[in-house]
Amino acid sequence: MISRIANAFLLLLLLPLPAMAKDATEVRTAIFAGGCFWCMEKPYEELDGVVSAVSGYAGGNVPKPTYEQVSAGGTGHREVVQVTYDASKVSYERLLDVFWHNVDPFDAAGQFCDHGVQYTAAIFYGSEAEKQAAEASLDRWEKKFGRAVVTKVLPTAAFYPAEDYHQNFYKTHSVKYHFYRWKCDRDARLEDLWHSK
Repeated sequence: MISRIANAFLLLLLLPLPAMAKDATEVRTAIFAGGCFWCMEKPYEELDGVVSAVSGYAGGNVPKPTYEQVSAGGTGHREVVQVTYDASKVSYERLLDVFWHNVDPFDAAGQFCDHGVQYTAAIFYGSEAEKQAAEASLDRWEKKFGRAVVTKVLPTAAFYPAEDYHQNFYKTHSVKYHFYRWKCDRDARLEDLWHSK
């Protein structure tokens, strides 16, 4: 009896696994720095195929930095969003497109009313394919605008989630979020930059 069960089990192990369904999820992550991380969550979370967009910090030299440390400068971190997405539903190229249309690619000092390295725009790539896609998209916008883009394309760095009160700020503090965008002229600048492009 035991040998029959063992033989049946061995037979099951030798059978080929069923092919993955075509629509199986391909969950991946990508990291983008676009100035204030509050303003980068919403465009990604509204995108079909995106599982989540988490505010945080990347690119610095201090482990587990706090908001106070990063916003004061000196840690080397940027405010970023880590986007978790299903690559079978949304492409990395689409994520790049959303990134570009939510930043000022010509501002080397920061983004909109925020200044300092911690607010500068960057794409953190996690593979050679992502690096090539990011650089190709940067080149395309340089040609389209006819001027140099200062946004950096950088290798992936350790990601540290921001404090809980920063997550989903556009939902939990809607009035403050919209006031911040207005006060920083973020939407007006984005309209000027991208409306004709």
